[in-house]
Amino acid sequence: MNINQLRSFVEIVKNNFNITNTAEKLYTSQPTISKQIKFLEEELNVSLFIRKNNTLLALSPIGKQIYQIASNVVGQIEKIKDVVTKEEQAVNLHIATTYTQIRYKLPDVVDKFRVIYPNVSIHFHQGEPTQIADMVKHGEVDFAIGTEFMHFYADLLTLPCYRWTYSVIVPKNHPLEDIECMSIEDLARYPLITYVFGFREHSALNRVFYQSGIIPKVVLTATDAEIIKHYVRLGVGVGVIATAALDDRDLTDLSIIHLDSLIPPSFTYICLNQRAHMKNYMYDFILLYAPHLDKNTIQRCEQWQEVDCSQAVLDNLPML
Repeated sequence: MNINQLRSFVEIVKNNFNITNTAEKLYTSQPTISKQIKFLEEELNVSLFIRKNNTLLALSPIGKQIYQIASNVVGQIEKIKDVVTKEEQAVNLHIATTYTQIRYKLPDVVDKFRVIYPNVSIHFHQGEPTQIADMVKHGEVDFAIGTEFMHFYADLLTLPCYRWTYSVIVPKNHPLEDIECMSIEDLARYPLITYVFGFREHSALNRVFYQSGIIPKVVLTATDAEIIKHYVRLGVGVGVIATAALDDRDLTDLSIIHLDSLIPPSFTYICLNQRAHMKNYMYDFILLYAPHLDKNTIQRCEQWQEVDCSQAVLDNLPML
């Protein structure tokens, strides 16, 4: 027997022998409840209920005795879960990530997470990808959500979550607006403003320029997309930022030119320390952030088991 069988048995009695109400209470189906009771009765080799056809009327004499014991067992299990939940909720969750994630992707995740874990304090540690990877490596945070360089750290566990693309932002009526299909040569004619990590060796943006044999004129870099937008508005240069960092307010004074056909997608990763011990609230935060993942995949990554990160898998990740 198992706890699910005992819980189904106890809840049927609490719900006046109504299997439909029991299934709703346990967030499952009527057939599932019926199977749980069938397996329990077969294992115990007794009939727990008095029945008329397929209708449960009352507990059998032996069922009454077993119900008292089962109620105590289920109650003790719930007490154990309450202890664990309270313990887990009275903690701090430290996440290293980038400005774009904090500003544009994570607010909705935080809202949902706080409903489940109202007593967990969330602490974001902002930085560029290499900085936040170092935070994970040195145990300063529980995990990181970052881009580009995370998977180059061999001693860290990385799990791809999303694809993301670059866009160019320019002031209204900029000459780049008139180009129907922008080339890397078109972009290189203007001073560029982009992320601090934008032109490091392994970045998608750097590879496109390198493969074209062009050295771009980078006049300013920043970790914050809002800073990049600000200096574009000041006329310092042309901005190259993550498309996910744009919103409707930017359309009032900026023009947006997508670079999907020019620069291949980059990827966002969950980054874990190989010595980390994942708690339930950590799993839940990650699954709220990337609901297309599942707990088993995260656990396999955590246990250094092979996780499929082939190009086909990367290409089918949802867009950030």
